[in-house]
Amino acid sequence: MDQSRYPLTILTKTTESVAKSRSEVRREERKRRKASRNKGQGSNEKGSSGAPQKGKIREWLDAMVFAIVVMVILRTLFFDLFRIPSPSMEKNLLVGDYLFVSKLHYGTRTPMTLGVPFTEIYLPGLTFPHTRFPGFTEVKRGDAIVFNWPDDDVEVIERRMHYIKRVVGLPGETIAIEDKLVKVDGESIPLMEGMQQYWNVTKTDPRVQLNRSALEEIGISDVIQTADPAVVRLIATEISAEIIANWPWVDQVEPAVAAPNSVYDAAMYPAGRGWTPDNYGPVTIPGEGITVPLTSENWSIYERVISRFEGHDTGLAADGRFLIDGQPTTEYTFSQNYYFAMGDNRDNSEDSRFWGFVPMDHVVGKALLVYFSWNKESMLPRFGRLFSLID
Repeated sequence: MDQSRYPLTILTKTTESVAKSRSEVRREERKRRKASRNKGQGSNEKGSSGAPQKGKIREWLDAMVFAIVVMVILRTLFFDLFRIPSPSMEKNLLVGDYLFVSKLHYGTRTPMTLGVPFTEIYLPGLTFPHTRFPGFTEVKRGDAIVFNWPDDDVEVIERRMHYIKRVVGLPGETIAIEDKLVKVDGESIPLMEGMQQYWNVTKTDPRVQLNRSALEEIGISDVIQTADPAVVRLIATEISAEIIANWPWVDQVEPAVAAPNSVYDAAMYPAGRGWTPDNYGPVTIPGEGITVPLTSENWSIYERVISRFEGHDTGLAADGRFLIDGQPTTEYTFSQNYYFAMGDNRDNSEDSRFWGFVPMDHVVGKALLVYFSWNKESMLPRFGRLFSLID
């Protein structure tokens, strides 16, 4: 056949062949892309190791577990968080204040029990030997410390109730209270700013009524009428008491000193000495390495310390001698430091005057910061107290 006579036919077939070839190429390219996508999806589902990828719920759970582990480590070793439940530290710390407490200042105390984090639940009967890592400062007078209440009947120290008080007396010092005035080694320790106590206000005329608005302006809400119509009792800081003393219808303002009675006699530490919260001591605070002679005068002060916190059996022999672990002795050397702590709200605080010294192994840490505060009465935060430092 003479192909020159049919050039259009040949050209058409050639064009169809080229088009078919291009179509096949495009089809093969689509197949390769689809296979590549499927392979990529399979890799995402199984990961590089061929294992299935974690689901969203599993990822959230892993993140939550990680956050809990980190928080447990931080709160165990570095800091802890506490809430003020009572007015014993007013006006400096208020009910509803949430505190940041540093464990690093005095050294972190290692855990003593195994329990559920952030709860009071723990495994009873299982305790660990504990120690304290070195801190970067010693406990100082005026520090607001959080500690386990020494008088709690719970056996394990770290599971005892938490208290917060201010350190007044240090190891080896002799503390006494005379008509509300604290004395350490004979030196008077005045009230710090924000501390408050009861004051008797004597008016120039019994018929005069103290101005309630003026009292509220200086932070005083309650006025108690005494048996004397010319005298009212109120709780105030020293600065507020000085302001009231300058009012023209006020004759004088003086500390309200509690009289001895049987209730106080039984409640103070130690009992039976006729002491009151306003007239107390003197007592010498035990300290690590300090040796004290044991006498009939101080046995009631130190016997409980030696038995409960130092771990010895104590008693009295038939002839009146003092027994420690069954052996007669006339002196004792303490193995750890102790502190005398009081609340800033002096007449509304259960503290060392009532239950004795704070052992160092009960100390949790130093209160540094109020990070949140909630006013239960108004049901609103106290915004002015947020992130305020604790003196």
